[in-house]
Amino acid sequence: MTEHDPRFSAEFWDRRYTGPDRVWSGEPNPALVEEVTPLAPGTALEAGCGEGADAIWLAGQGWQVTGVDFASQAIHRAAEHTPAHLAGHMSWQQADIREWQPGEGPRYDLVTASFMHFPPPVRRTVFAALAARVAPEGHLVIVGHHPSDLDTAMPRPPEPELFYTADDLAADLPEGDWQILTRTARARTATTPDGAPVTIHDTVLTAGRTH
Repeated sequence: MTEHDPRFSAEFWDRRYTGPDRVWSGEPNPALVEEVTPLAPGTALEAGCGEGADAIWLAGQGWQVTGVDFASQAIHRAAEHTPAHLAGHMSWQQADIREWQPGEGPRYDLVTASFMHFPPPVRRTVFAALAARVAPEGHLVIVGHHPSDLDTAMPRPPEPELFYTADDLAADLPEGDWQILTRTARARTATTPDGAPVTIHDTVLTAGRTH
């Protein structure tokens, strides 16, 4: 399994987003909601925005949001789902964040990515580029599937290298630049495809940029 796996291509996700039904729930990520609610709204970047639920929720809380995804169909759906009264608070951008470099592009008061899973070398490069987009005194919020989910009945790819802990994420941040505010594996109840309840965990890292 490499970064060239079809699962990591825009074409793969474009096909998923061309079906008649939503791919995701349309509800904002509860971990993101919990982490961001105490923050004062400003500018926000959501990487891997998919159908736009998190970005739309952020805009509803007063953030000026840029949602980015490499799948054109995702951006199309996100734009379609944007309520008219929030349109002035949102912009949608098709881009492959794997090509972003630290030091390039605008900075934001909040940068967030949810359930973005790549092989470790790609993950580190991507998250480093996202961290570099955080403005001084801004915040980085990353949510992902915790490695312990592999020991549950919830279907997950049997590839441990795709999963990460908050400690893994914190260790990749430059020393001295960040204050770790949340570093946890947050439990929640989910339902397997056959309808059985299961407890899974979300990796949650919130870090504030000190300068």
